[in-house]
Amino acid sequence: MASSSSSFVTYIDESGDEGFTFHPDGSGSSRWFFLSAAIIRKSNDLKMVSCLKEVRQLLGKKPKNDLHFQNLKHEQRVPYIRKVSELPIRTATVAIFKPAITEPEKFQSQKYLLYRYATRLLLERVSWLCRDHYNPDEGDGYSDIIFSNRSNMSYDEIRDYLRKLLKKSDPDSILHQLHPGAIDPKRISSIEHSKRAGLQVADAVASGLHWAVKVNRYGETETRYLELLKKTLYQHRNQTLGYGIKLWPADFQEIKEKAPEVKNFEGL
Repeated sequence: MASSSSSFVTYIDESGDEGFTFHPDGSGSSRWFFLSAAIIRKSNDLKMVSCLKEVRQLLGKKPKNDLHFQNLKHEQRVPYIRKVSELPIRTATVAIFKPAITEPEKFQSQKYLLYRYATRLLLERVSWLCRDHYNPDEGDGYSDIIFSNRSNMSYDEIRDYLRKLLKKSDPDSILHQLHPGAIDPKRISSIEHSKRAGLQVADAVASGLHWAVKVNRYGETETRYLELLKKTLYQHRNQTLGYGIKLWPADFQEIKEKAPEVKNFEGL
């Protein structure tokens, strides 16, 4: 449920799947699962709408045509991402390299468990960003959280999950947990992708960053979108990895041993 007093609006979408069927030829489940947030001050939220309007005009799309990054050609994705990168947003992304998960059966035992865990890691970072950029003259410091709706998934379960986490949170802690002054389970909602421009922006962010480590059939990755989105990535004390991009389930060097393509995130 949206709140008129919120300082921020956070839009969340994903790229990749939650499966664990990996074939040697690269087919089967995606190796990576990305969950991304596009965070904007509530006072700037309508700029998302203006951005998407400009992108549709640029790409020759109909005014109400919703944009799906995966359905666009590369030459369309580049100007789209460029427009997104010019928005007054910050982005945070959880990048999960699934082959490195030591006990995948835990995440297969319950539907959407990996998604919920990624949500936890992502909203921790969203809460830190809101804490870092809170302006007392613009709202109460909280963010409305809007997920791209996934059919059959219970958002009440996500709200309950966050309530449990918030009970354990220490308001004086800087990291490693939700900042309770920014996340309110009552302000979480899910909306169809086509209904909000911000959700289409979040889709572009998740998919664009995914392509930086998604190895295609020719052994190549596409880093152009990352280069354009780099300036939107959330930084804490000039550090991006762990904040704007959170790798899981291992640190950068451990994942790099199994997935050399993650080097594209080096030096962010």
